[in-house]
Amino acid sequence: MDLSNLKPAEGSVKNQGKRIGRGQGSGKGGTATRGHKGAKSRSGYSKKLGFEGGQMPLQRRVPKFGFTNINRVEYQGINLDTLQKLVDEDKIKDNVDFDTLVSMGLVGKNEPLKILGRGELKAKLTVTAHKFTATAKVAIEAAGGEAVTL
Repeated sequence: MDLSNLKPAEGSVKNQGKRIGRGQGSGKGGTATRGHKGAKSRSGYSKKLGFEGGQMPLQRRVPKFGFTNINRVEYQGINLDTLQKLVDEDKIKDNVDFDTLVSMGLVGKNEPLKILGRGELKAKLTVTAHKFTATAKVAIEAAGGEAVTL
């Protein structure tokens, strides 16, 4: 092996193709294959999302329907099986409130908390939250605990 037969590894060098816009002598100067005038010939052109070549786009052809209630309260839910798991792992003893769950990172501090009824609760807990589902409240009280609404 010597300097005369060195070659880059197979597939490591990509063919750069035609050098466009480098003067008339190259045969690809002038408009640089962009054609004359129009948005596509200009620098900085980018097709807008959903653009259909000037045809009325789908999102404008389809009628609007429904509405969004601006007063809707979005609750973040915690299920009973999650609470039972925390008891089993000795992370909570007998009291569970909103601040405890925020500090554990299970809920965010900006949205109200709702206790949901999935799973079963065996531990006697005093649970403090903004809302409870009917099944969750019954399950907490059946286990000997208390459901306190904030």
